[in-house]
Amino acid sequence: MKEFIIISGLSGAGKSKAASFLEDVGFYCVDNMPVVLIPKFAEICMAGGGQYERVALVTDVRGGRTFDELFSMLDTLKSMDCPYKLLFVEASEETLINRYKETRRKHPLAGDEATLQDSVRREKEILTPVRTKADYIIDTTAMSISKLMGEIIRLFLPEQHNKTMSVSVISFGFKYGIPIEADLVFDVRFLPNPYYIEDLRCKTGLDKDVISFLLGYQQTKDFIRHLENMIGFLLPHYLEEGKTALVIAIGCTGGRHRSVTITKVLADFIRQRGFEASENHRDMTR
Repeated sequence: MKEFIIISGLSGAGKSKAASFLEDVGFYCVDNMPVVLIPKFAEICMAGGGQYERVALVTDVRGGRTFDELFSMLDTLKSMDCPYKLLFVEASEETLINRYKETRRKHPLAGDEATLQDSVRREKEILTPVRTKADYIIDTTAMSISKLMGEIIRLFLPEQHNKTMSVSVISFGFKYGIPIEADLVFDVRFLPNPYYIEDLRCKTGLDKDVISFLLGYQQTKDFIRHLENMIGFLLPHYLEEGKTALVIAIGCTGGRHRSVTITKVLADFIRQRGFEASENHRDMTR
């Protein structure tokens, strides 16, 4: 077993969401596992013959007795030569209160007389010993869902951090509709149209003659330069935000000439920047 991650933290801070992101990138995850079962679970994973190489589990620890069990369990894992990492997920008091108000869920420590604020403060105090033992602490106070995913990847899959976003560049014709999956849409109908050149009309934007025709115009060159500068600026920021897939749509009237050429040029540029990029010409053969 390569990695064994135990996720704990404040209720409403995002423990289960962190586990779901780890599951998305290949971890075997278990939510809300009783502390006493963790060593047995680790033993099964270690004997799995490589079936469970990356494992993450969420455990909620509340009250003094549970702490004794948790810390005893961590000592047991060490004696088993089972390396583990403890991730603690937290957020500010105000943020947690607002999240509970928005979802109208009941806080796990809420009593008949305790207010929501009292419950949040009590849990934070109770969990302080766990926080001090954490290998990693993530504060989700001002963190979007995608940011949280990016942080999880940065911490636990650093080798994939620069390889986690795939980019799809799609050419299309506006008369057939904009691709609904597109994140970014660029309209290239202002470029010279090869359709009106008889020798080019039946060809596509992948043919050398069409490419030469379009790249022969300064406005095409200027547009490509501006487009590449923009995309080159955006890609690392999208990656930092935790985005795993980006769809860029390039459209012209029929999706046969101009959008196809620009899509090919842009996809080549993105690959040169070290990102995985695919190109798809949706309407080229219509």
